[in-house]
Amino acid sequence: MIHLAIVDDHPIARYGVERVLEHVAEVAIVASVSAADDLLRLVADGLRVDVVMLDLYLDGDTPSVDAVAHLAAVTRVLVMSTSARPDDVVQSIRAGAAGYLTKRSEADLVVSGLRTVAAGGFLLSTELADIVHALLASPNGGTAAEPRLSPREDQTLRLLARGLTHSQIATRLGVRKATVDTYVERIRAKLNAGNKADLTRAALQRESFSPDQGP
Repeated sequence: MIHLAIVDDHPIARYGVERVLEHVAEVAIVASVSAADDLLRLVADGLRVDVVMLDLYLDGDTPSVDAVAHLAAVTRVLVMSTSARPDDVVQSIRAGAAGYLTKRSEADLVVSGLRTVAAGGFLLSTELADIVHALLASPNGGTAAEPRLSPREDQTLRLLARGLTHSQIATRLGVRKATVDTYVERIRAKLNAGNKADLTRAALQRESFSPDQGP
């Protein structure tokens, strides 16, 4: 049996994880709280926790790397975050996380990831693993100077910079909105871009971007 705790400051996010895992026979959710300190107190009082699923951004815009480190000292930590930024992934791993998934991950990957971490393994989605490898392999140990986007990702970035919504981009490219959402997540991760302004700056900085260039 995997004794699981969930730490996320958004009740609806905790509810979603609970619903995904409630029918997984070998998982018992033993705590669902909004703060790492709350779980640490429960563990100090004797609660058995084999794995904690931790939201990285518990304090607004600042990644809770300290929370990862404190929890990793007492149990195995699987980070679940909206962020796919390479720096966030690397900092979490260095702080002791045994795995990192984004909140866009499919339910099957969440379940298999939980099993992997509980069994003593390490987990990154294939996409995150590729991005982190590129980050760590760059000559200066940082993000490569010109991360490579796929042609579709490059088109999406240019259209975002022009102010198009995800739905408008989907129509322009002839794909589903969910596909555009995936392109944008990959672009954010590759370019370490946190918001629309970051993406626009990145588009302007890339040699492939021209305001008059079509997709």
